[in-house]
Amino acid sequence: MIHAIVHTLDDWKLTILRWILGFVFFLHGTQKVFGWFGGPGFNGTLHMFTTMGIPEVLAFLAIMAEFAGGLGLLVGLLGRIAAFGIAVNMLVAIAFVHARNGLFMNWAGNQPGEGIEYHLLALAICAAIMVGGSGALSVDRLIDRSSHAHGHAHPLPV
Repeated sequence: MIHAIVHTLDDWKLTILRWILGFVFFLHGTQKVFGWFGGPGFNGTLHMFTTMGIPEVLAFLAIMAEFAGGLGLLVGLLGRIAAFGIAVNMLVAIAFVHARNGLFMNWAGNQPGEGIEYHLLALAICAAIMVGGSGALSVDRLIDRSSHAHGHAHPLPV
């Protein structure tokens, strides 16, 4: 089972996508966990989510998907799982917050909120990582190569 999760090729395209997604979501996560970069911090974020009607346990998971998922993507550890957590966050954000504002971001400040274009781009990157894995220079790649070197069968073609 773990081999199917960590299997990845030495693919630099996936690495670049993973690093960009990881960087953005790790920083978003630090806003939510520590209050860095003008964020509300853990208690403020939890309060904001629960006042939106999100159960506390799901709010906690959303915060951790961004923070821990972003960190996991930066180092390439369990990249598929991290990308899945971020994708779920993006789908929930689209469905419950941003879809009503259309496609475009609110650059001019003339709509009630942000549209979904950012979320769609994040979802596309998540999909690439969920399909292809973490790519080159990843902990997943090291685990995958190590298990292959020790004679464990790969569930996916190499």
